[in-house]
Amino acid sequence: MTGEKASIDNPAALMWAVRLLFLECAALAGLTFWLVVLDVTGDSAHLGVAVALTVFAALGVAAIFFVARGLARRTRGARGPAIVVQLFTIATGGFLVQVGPLWLGVVLILLGVLTALLIVLPSSTRALGID
Repeated sequence: MTGEKASIDNPAALMWAVRLLFLECAALAGLTFWLVVLDVTGDSAHLGVAVALTVFAALGVAAIFFVARGLARRTRGARGPAIVVQLFTIATGGFLVQVGPLWLGVVLILLGVLTALLIVLPSSTRALGID
């Protein structure tokens, strides 16, 4: 009974989903840093668009961070936004499969599908108090 209680209190699937969300957050933060470097060193012809893209990426980092933190704290309302993040990840992967690089698109699609599945598994749903 103790082993069963511990697995319900701390489901591995939910913890792995949280880890993968934080990984996505870190990857997007790295991309945001690269965009800042490009904004500072790049051509100033389209600076407004470049800065807007950088700000949008930074907002994405914050959003994914708060969604991952919400899932880690087992906030019931974090599951829906976490699934939306994965849909965006899958869509981005689909775009990259079409225009390249193919390997990155495949990785993003697999990451999005795996994370979404981990979030909706029965043990994760139980831990979030949804069922």
